[in-house]
Amino acid sequence: MENKEENNGLQLAFGKVNYILMAVGIIVLAIGYILLAGGGSDDPNVFNPAMFDTRRLYVAPILIVLGFVVEIVAIMYKGKK
Repeated sequence: MENKEENNGLQLAFGKVNYILMAVGIIVLAIGYILLAGGGSDDPNVFNPAMFDTRRLYVAPILIVLGFVVEIVAIMYKGKK
């Protein structure tokens, strides 16, 4: 009953931990997408090997998948009662 009194009858769908995990997941996703960006060439007739470096092939996709996993955990997590 204390929780209802503190929120003036307003009940949120998720708890504080869920929202923190969601924010962490969004940050990890953003970092992954930023690392994935770039690598193109201004001239379409010139090949740029930077497109196939380790950052874009391994690190960025791992961070993106990790971010989605954190988001799923944030939605599914049910705190202690």
